[in-house]
Amino acid sequence: MFIKTLALQNFRNYEERSVDFDAGVNILTGNNGEGKTNMLEAVRMLSMGRSFRTQNDAEAILFGKSFFRIKGLFERGGDDLTVEVRAQGSAKSYFIDGIKVPKGADLLDHALTVIFSPDDLRIVKDGPEKRRHFMDHELFQLKPLYYLDVIKYRRIVKNRNLLLKEMPLNEPLLDVYDGYLAETGARIMAERAGFAARLAKVSAGIQDRITASSDPRPAEDPAAAPAYARPAGEPAAAPACARSAEDPAAAPAYARPAEEPAEDTAATAAGLEVSYEPSIEMPEPPDSDAQGAGAVPRIQEAIVEQLRSRRAKDVDAGSTTRGPHKDDLKLVSGGVDLRKYGSQGQQRTAALALKLAEVDIIKEETGEMPILLLDDVLSELDESRQRCLIGSFEDCQIIITAADLPTDLRQAFAGAHTIRAHDG
Repeated sequence: MFIKTLALQNFRNYEERSVDFDAGVNILTGNNGEGKTNMLEAVRMLSMGRSFRTQNDAEAILFGKSFFRIKGLFERGGDDLTVEVRAQGSAKSYFIDGIKVPKGADLLDHALTVIFSPDDLRIVKDGPEKRRHFMDHELFQLKPLYYLDVIKYRRIVKNRNLLLKEMPLNEPLLDVYDGYLAETGARIMAERAGFAARLAKVSAGIQDRITASSDPRPAEDPAAAPAYARPAGEPAAAPACARSAEDPAAAPAYARPAEEPAEDTAATAAGLEVSYEPSIEMPEPPDSDAQGAGAVPRIQEAIVEQLRSRRAKDVDAGSTTRGPHKDDLKLVSGGVDLRKYGSQGQQRTAALALKLAEVDIIKEETGEMPILLLDDVLSELDESRQRCLIGSFEDCQIIITAADLPTDLRQAFAGAHTIRAHDG
């Protein structure tokens, strides 16, 4: 799928702006502060019903105006699809093909996007909340009912925490909340376990290909150019990161930036191991194929048991100390826990593998390639990872923001559609 046209009214720095996109690679250029990221934010909002930059919609309304309007024309499966989001003050309304829908969650699974920003490179390095956010936002697009469960679960935890602070403790009411939390939390944990198992299968191979990537063939070799830069009908060469380690053309990886320390090659060569790390012990191994809808009742029982056994600790803490809001993804390579001990290069390689896997999983689940939104992320990656990222998505619409592109990438993107970001 891809977006054809984006129309903005009173959104961020745009009073009135309409932009046409190419189905291939689109580069949003402009100086800092001219609104490049604002366009990506608008596309992502049409996909998710909410901003990835703020929870306060009023912040996205142009100064001095009372509302904003975003409208996108997409093509999906050969058919046109229009999605619209309007905001007036704190109230938002949503439309699909001109028909108003009740809530933002109704937009999920219509316009599919994956966003990759410098902040996403911290998926591995940052705390568990970052990795929960990664799991959740992927699942929101694939399973809209999961989004409703997460919203409901957050509300239950908030109310339970308030109850834990009240004295004398209302234990019968706390039992009721424990039941609500277990019922909703079990569905969340089952979905996360299944997603983590799929993520493990996809990302491990991607990690291997990234770390085994070779130097690209010279730019003058036309077969080395991406599809959008090659003459029509000319076959594509597999991107460096897509060639297997057995490829005789494989050579040492690109040189690292001078400031980046050498990676532990034994660790990166071992591949990426991804596993679900719940805060509550599940009745089956977290990555077991048995963790599906059928496992929900057993997980629910395990949550209730944990909540009751830890009630005194929760009262002392004044908060719920176990549950899906404390879950994590474990990321290991060569026996090294990358969250704690990985080098910057290892952590970035793993983050790149996770984001590439996100695209593959959406394609597997929906049959559609999502729109890839790259928010100034190329400047944060070395040359090999830049080429790996771009070379992996020849069938995917890409929208890139960049104040400037390296010379070699500018040459590779010679056929790309360039859009100047300004408020018009």
